[in-house]
Amino acid sequence: MRLRSLTTAVLTVAALSACGSSAEDVAEEPQLADEPAVEEEVDAAEPRLVEHAMGATEVPADPERVVVLDTPHLDTALSLGVTPVGSVQSSVAEGLPGYLGDRTEGIEIVGTIEEPDLEAIAALDPDLILSSQVRHEQIYDQLSQIAPTVFTDYEEGWQAIFDTSAEALGLAEEGEQALAEYEQQADEVGEAIGAEGATASLVRFLPDETRIYGPETFAGSVLTDVGFELPELGYDEYSMAYISPEQIEQAAADVIFSTTYGDPAATTQGAVTALWENLEAVPDCQFDVEDDEWMLGIGLIGAEIVLDDVESFLAEGSCL
Repeated sequence: MRLRSLTTAVLTVAALSACGSSAEDVAEEPQLADEPAVEEEVDAAEPRLVEHAMGATEVPADPERVVVLDTPHLDTALSLGVTPVGSVQSSVAEGLPGYLGDRTEGIEIVGTIEEPDLEAIAALDPDLILSSQVRHEQIYDQLSQIAPTVFTDYEEGWQAIFDTSAEALGLAEEGEQALAEYEQQADEVGEAIGAEGATASLVRFLPDETRIYGPETFAGSVLTDVGFELPELGYDEYSMAYISPEQIEQAAADVIFSTTYGDPAATTQGAVTALWENLEAVPDCQFDVEDDEWMLGIGLIGAEIVLDDVESFLAEGSCL
């Protein structure tokens, strides 16, 4: 984190004392007594007003004790070199997302995404809280009483979430540069694997439902940034289509990426086995990917992992 301090330098040059000196000595000494004191002062950075999903909030110029209550904000903070003092965890796994590695060392757990622990959050004395409207709109007022709180909107996409979070952290310029580098990497991966004009689909198996993710979801948007076209389906406001096991053919594409949420045996994956195997991409061009990276890792670090996976899986060019 960048720290700024109030620096005050005062230089005062007093008149030379004539005590014990001859008149000649005094006459030869430089006359500095009448020169004004030199004062140089740098004002502390002022708080900033950040517009977000719930309105506008005044936040510190450089927040030092940040608490994050959703995975996109954790990923974003860490990608910009900010280690939050506190974070929630997913309800399906103990601890913070494994794909973040040792970046999360020292971060205190303050409940789950579904149930943040307000007392634990307050005990950390945060100066900024980051979360999303869809997750925690009902407790926004309570969070705002603890610290300045900035919420993002999932419907605007992960890059907009990244932008707002970076601005709240006082790192807007660094965030802009990081996204530019991501876009360049996506272009390079797409060119390397020949993604232009090819189709890809992204399927997620959950305990009670099967979803196909569209171009406005996190991982779906990364695939489109690479150059893939995704299936045109009846997506909801979050760019997801919910299908029955009998509708799995809607996932047909040149390349299929699939994840499971939690224990695979407890998901709908087994219910689609026969029809799944009839898809042309299965098995040679169907790839199992990590759920916490592709679905929960919504942010720059997660996006770079998705790009690396896509390039690794399709490097040989047998599917495209």
